[in-house]
Amino acid sequence: MSASSKSQAIKPFLVMDVLEAAQRLEAQGRDIVHLEIGEPDFDTPQCIKDAACSALDAGETGYTHSQGLPELREAICEEYSREYGVSVDPVQIVVTSGTSPALLLCFAAILEAGDSVAIPDPGYACYANFIAFADGIPRAVPVSEEDGFHLSSEAIRTSCSEPPRAVMINSPGNPTGTLMAPERMRELAREGHCLVSDEIYHGLTYEGEERSALEFTDNAFVLNGFSKRFAMTGWRLGYLIAPHHYVRPIQKMAQNLFICAGSIVQRAGITALREAGPDVERMRRTYDERRRYLLQRLRKMGLGVGAEPTGAFYVLANARHVSHDSYGLAFDILEKAGVAVTPGIDFGDNGEGYIRFSYATSLDRIAEGMDRLEAYLTHTT
Repeated sequence: MSASSKSQAIKPFLVMDVLEAAQRLEAQGRDIVHLEIGEPDFDTPQCIKDAACSALDAGETGYTHSQGLPELREAICEEYSREYGVSVDPVQIVVTSGTSPALLLCFAAILEAGDSVAIPDPGYACYANFIAFADGIPRAVPVSEEDGFHLSSEAIRTSCSEPPRAVMINSPGNPTGTLMAPERMRELAREGHCLVSDEIYHGLTYEGEERSALEFTDNAFVLNGFSKRFAMTGWRLGYLIAPHHYVRPIQKMAQNLFICAGSIVQRAGITALREAGPDVERMRRTYDERRRYLLQRLRKMGLGVGAEPTGAFYVLANARHVSHDSYGLAFDILEKAGVAVTPGIDFGDNGEGYIRFSYATSLDRIAEGMDRLEAYLTHTT
């Protein structure tokens, strides 16, 4: 028996290829500077860990409501009211084991076979795979460095022969770190598009103001979670905010596929939202220091950053003057310089020739990586 066509068609996540190759080199004794993975290098704040331990000691180890603990959903509503001035009903929220299940539930709820979703190119590598897994068609819409790498109604009309069922937005974005202007969100909402807004990097903004899609339309699905802002990647906690009439179908799928998110982790999430603000601010200031340093070093060595990142923890740098084969370039840098970076082709055809750098690592290691990269480029170009 052969594997299903759906499983064979899914594309690899190339950053994992780089990471695994880097780990093989490390096993051979090489020192590798990791600038490829978007994972916070901070420990989870102590108040969050304490909350998890308290929940464990209290015996909160059973199933929860399939949509998540009511108190956690209330805390999420409080945050969206406080930060964005929008009213969210706790019934609209489905808590998930990370944001990836939320993406799967979202696209499974809104797509019939053959429906299309407009996604930015370059954009987060896994969006297209989630859409295809739900029998939808990902429509890659080229976005430019000059336009901040963000979608526009005009670009969607140019790339899509028919109006898409939904439009995927991500601000601050991965791999670009750029913020979508509120006027652009308003424009997309006015066109009547169903917006699927990935807001996982909210809370990690250094210039400008992050905005939620819910400020501009009720016809939106919002994805968010705890991995990036609270340094909780291994805890696997996220959520989906959906329009009311989609909630019951989404809940039924969640019941069957996942039952519920972890009870102890949900308790920790409540504390994250209500008590970890000072810890997040400390991490945010540190990321900003790294961002400024990395930008200065990349530009000095001739790598173009036309769209300056102001959020998340990534820089997408133009390396087309070095190579138009970003995959080959990334592995050459890894082998010769001992620096792991992500090839731009991982994020779509329009990302070819770019390299993504993650500054979710210490300033000392970033400096070491930049020294090595500078020496590599000096001998290569």
